[in-house]
Amino acid sequence: MNLYLRLIWLLLTYRFKPRMAFTDNLDRKMRVMPGDIDINGHVNNGRYLTLVDLAIIEMFLRSGVLLKAFRRGWRPMLGGSIISYRRGMTPFSQYTLRFQLQSWDDRWNYFRFEFIQAGKTAALGYAKGALVGPKGWISNIEADTHMGISRNERTHPPELDFWISAEQSLAANILR
Repeated sequence: MNLYLRLIWLLLTYRFKPRMAFTDNLDRKMRVMPGDIDINGHVNNGRYLTLVDLAIIEMFLRSGVLLKAFRRGWRPMLGGSIISYRRGMTPFSQYTLRFQLQSWDDRWNYFRFEFIQAGKTAALGYAKGALVGPKGWISNIEADTHMGISRNERTHPPELDFWISAEQSLAANILR
């Protein structure tokens, strides 16, 4: 199924699914479609992150965050991702995309995602995102206040700290 069709289907059906808190886990049962595969006969590496985008949209819709953000003139913006591939997923096979808010800082929300097939991890990664308004980035404190999001304290797992450190190093090289 084309990703636009998946997006349209998501927009048409999310209202019939249970509401969720922004901090809840999202498990999406999906199927590998022929348009998802590359010449090697498994899911294309770029398609994984596009499927993660659909999970982000679903989470933002079902939690009510997306509509509240749009009303304020804010929009969600992805700031980076990292992914590791472990097993290929072949056409028409079923899998679960597990998506969850892992941790956060003043600006970024760090999401963990995992593609699980037959009880084994096919791919695993992180994405970071934030809200942006007409005047720039919206802090998580401001966003939480306006969105009604309540968070417990969380710390970054070690692998997320390593990614943040590596990304800061890359950014330092870009700014030279």
